[in-house]
Amino acid sequence: MLVNLEKILLGLGALAVIALGVLITSNVIARALFASQVPDSVTMVRELMVAAILLPLAAATAARAHVSVAFVTDRFPDRARSVLIVAGSAIGMLALAPLIYSGGREFFAVVEKGSFFYGDLNLPKWPGRLLFLIGMIATFLRLAELTWRDGRTVLAGGAVSDEQQHAADLMVEKDVL
Repeated sequence: MLVNLEKILLGLGALAVIALGVLITSNVIARALFASQVPDSVTMVRELMVAAILLPLAAATAARAHVSVAFVTDRFPDRARSVLIVAGSAIGMLALAPLIYSGGREFFAVVEKGSFFYGDLNLPKWPGRLLFLIGMIATFLRLAELTWRDGRTVLAGGAVSDEQQHAADLMVEKDVL
């Protein structure tokens, strides 16, 4: 189920990037040709950036595709490196917990107040807050799954590699004969 959620969020993130490109291009053309602009384009770009960055975050976590500097840990024994990978996932969960809490409070406060951005279109604030919360929760769940699975592997005496494609290989459809 988590893989399906990540596929959906990855697709929505890609759509957000496409929408950003269309919106920015439209705004540039409108300014150059018509001395006008797309109404509330700055607000829409800001909110679409949240979707473009945070929605695919869980899929990137599953693929272990985050930027990392491992020139020191590459020299460690497999066991020590495995323990550090599990610790990194657990620390990531701890770091996301307050963000999820704050994001949830902000989302519910914005919905309760009916807040909106002041501008030509009076766009509501809740969609961006909801996208933030969904992205953070999906990433937290993926980190929890990685912590659990990798922790079991380490406790069983196995080694965990940060180059493994745990769930990424599940995201690619396999040909079944």
